[in-house]
Amino acid sequence: MSDKEKDIIEETEGEVETACEAEAEAPAETEETEAPAKEKKCDKKSKAKIAALEKELEELKKQNEELNDKYLRIMAEYQNFRTRSQKEKDGIYSDALADSLKEMLPLFDNFERAAQFTEAEKVAEGLAIILKTVPDVLAKMKVEAFGEAGEQFDANIHNAVMHEENEEYGENVISEVFQKGYRTGDKIIRYAMVKVAN
Repeated sequence: MSDKEKDIIEETEGEVETACEAEAEAPAETEETEAPAKEKKCDKKSKAKIAALEKELEELKKQNEELNDKYLRIMAEYQNFRTRSQKEKDGIYSDALADSLKEMLPLFDNFERAAQFTEAEKVAEGLAIILKTVPDVLAKMKVEAFGEAGEQFDANIHNAVMHEENEEYGENVISEVFQKGYRTGDKIIRYAMVKVAN
């Protein structure tokens, strides 16, 4: 029994004793015959009140245990959810990385084949073939290239590193591309590095 439970029982017993003393001090109609009856009545009341309080205390203990058990189960489920989510997140990253590299492996193979040649013409031919396959690889990975001369400059996707006055182009038009930009969906992977006219 906890200290709080003991305090509740002692307090209740004190209240019952005070009530019994008050009844005992009240003037009796017949002093000798009424006193033992009052004491028995007081004892019965106090015992009944204590029994009712003990029963209520047991019910509250049971409710407390049920709520505590429910709380512990919910916490365990939440911890399992967090662990499972972290594993899934790690797995998604690993799978995406593996899929991306898998699409790029043919490029690496072609570079190795091109490196075996010593004649300049064969090397140039091999590089031209590799460059033709790059757009296909990027398309499979859902990566789109952007940033061409003649496009309208957009500060959200282009990085202007130079500016020139040129009558051939309109205002805020890209006149030269130093490095293409790449994006997948709405996410920019790399901003296009450009020269802007006018």
